[in-house]
Amino acid sequence: MKLIIQIPCYNEGETLAIALSALPRHVAGFDCVEWLIIDDGSQDNTVEVAKSHGVDHIVRHTTNKGLAHAFMTGIDACLRFGADVIVNTDADNQYHAGDIPKLVDPILKNNAEFVIGARPIHTIEHFSALKKLLQNIGSLVVRLASNTNIPDAPSGFRAISRETAQKLIVFNDYTYTLETIIQAGQKNILITSVPIRVNEDLRPSRLVKSIPSYIKRSIITIVRIFVIYRPFRFFATIGTILFTFGFLIGLRFLFKHFSGEGSGNIQSLILASVLLGMGFQTILIAFVADLLSANRKLLEDLRFKTAQLQKTEHPVKKIKNETETH
Repeated sequence: MKLIIQIPCYNEGETLAIALSALPRHVAGFDCVEWLIIDDGSQDNTVEVAKSHGVDHIVRHTTNKGLAHAFMTGIDACLRFGADVIVNTDADNQYHAGDIPKLVDPILKNNAEFVIGARPIHTIEHFSALKKLLQNIGSLVVRLASNTNIPDAPSGFRAISRETAQKLIVFNDYTYTLETIIQAGQKNILITSVPIRVNEDLRPSRLVKSIPSYIKRSIITIVRIFVIYRPFRFFATIGTILFTFGFLIGLRFLFKHFSGEGSGNIQSLILASVLLGMGFQTILIAFVADLLSANRKLLEDLRFKTAQLQKTEHPVKKIKNETETH
């Protein structure tokens, strides 16, 4: 059994050494523990720090592509290098590396295929009250969309079985955390969470540059999640609301018309007609979106089966342009 611990990095030269120093080289249940760094176009000494601390694999992007892309690049590389279980953690040493055995334990015991480390959000001092609220709202939305019970959906500290890693696809460019949990719920992947510890804050969050920006990106992410993974419910809900308002306004017009007061309410008739038309068309879009969603699921299943048929590990020379091994 091989465990690979991956860390997405972007200009993490100041904190990476601390995070790597805390990582284990031996975890109960595994014959081999390796480290993998995803250098997402860093312009500092991130790669040099990784090499000096004995990182086994380095995957490099020539330009910064974002956290979600770096995460998936790491997952693909871990699969190529034969990982049976993948642990994802952060380069800023936010998560307590001593909890990695706890994180992988449900997978080793076949109690789960995907494990999320749940942080003690309410007791983290460097999280503002607004950020804590947004974290809780995001987790609530993910629970509703995925039919799972994960208390800390934005947590990046997670363990993933090989089979689950082969199924994951991230469409979002901003973050992978919410989307992967929703995929797990939709694909009937056994997912759970375990309580974990956090370390002292070493630097400001790269994702939360400002509260307004974070709120904007979070709203866009949540809307996209519902459009991609719950398209029928999303569009049908909007269509039903529009159609209902149009219907009620139309009833009001008819009531006034037959009461002899309809001559001055022609605007209501126009508005009712517009809303009824918009609602009906949006409901039709819901059916089309549902068909597209079914087609996407078929393509994802095909991708998963293709991945299973491929060899566990490709020769390093075939990928030397994008990876380094040590």
